[in-house]
Amino acid sequence: MEELSLTTPALLFSAVSLILLAYTNRFLSYAQLVRMLKEQHLQHPSKVTRAQIDNLRRRLHLTRTMQLLGVTSLFLCVVTMFLIYVGLMLLSAYVFGAALLLLVGSLGVSIWEIQISVRALEIHLKDMENPLDKRD
Repeated sequence: MEELSLTTPALLFSAVSLILLAYTNRFLSYAQLVRMLKEQHLQHPSKVTRAQIDNLRRRLHLTRTMQLLGVTSLFLCVVTMFLIYVGLMLLSAYVFGAALLLLVGSLGVSIWEIQISVRALEIHLKDMENPLDKRD
């Protein structure tokens, strides 16, 4: 195996930071959506808003998991850099490997969350189609 240098985990550090920013933006948009759905559900409760609320709850939990895995990956990248700095090369390789695995897990959960998001949009599309079907 080629020896790790400080630049290898530093590259991952910047990539994970950008991913975490995207996850945070996603979380903020969900928070806004929750507030909107709450108002909508209180004014006009329906099966569609109930389904959206359930879907959104799952997506929020997945987003939290994505963020946790990503932050832990970032933390381990920093630990890896420290271990390289103090000369513990073998341990740094294992810690860096764990950081990579956590990043893979975070991205995998992100794919799962995207699939659920698509289902949420399909609920809206079906709801929009129903009034058209009733007019024909």
